[in-house]
Amino acid sequence: MDTVTVASFRASFPEFASADIFPDSSITFWLNWAYLLLNADRWRSVLPLGVMLFVAHNLVIEAFNAQTVDVGGLPGVNKGAIASETPGSVNVSYDTAGSSIEKAGHFNLTTFGTRYIMLARMAGMGGIQVGTPGCGPFGPGFGAPWFGPPGGLV
Repeated sequence: MDTVTVASFRASFPEFASADIFPDSSITFWLNWAYLLLNADRWRSVLPLGVMLFVAHNLVIEAFNAQTVDVGGLPGVNKGAIASETPGSVNVSYDTAGSSIEKAGHFNLTTFGTRYIMLARMAGMGGIQVGTPGCGPFGPGFGAPWFGPPGGLV
């Protein structure tokens, strides 16, 4: 299994190419946390993608905090997705329900976070088919469960 590096992260997510906005030290910080928090046995071969999405999500939140400070605000103030905004005479509103994942918390704040949480919920799961008619030890209609291919997700 390949370990994600700063260089491989930037190559996979070119939107984070700017070392001025996204310093190597920040990427390294979140890479280290990702490898501490994500269970490699559960994630298996998709661990590098999970790590990169986790890192990207946190980098976007850090960049938002930095922009807030640049305009005189305080970093770290929680804000949800924009539901309505009126700059001047223009009114903008977003349907946030369509892009939010139930019980995903702060991961709903970025597209990287929603992609991460969707993948996290699938990691380690295989297809399950219960009750295949006629092939179980208890007679017709009682089949053995099938837990997907050996090794789970590949």
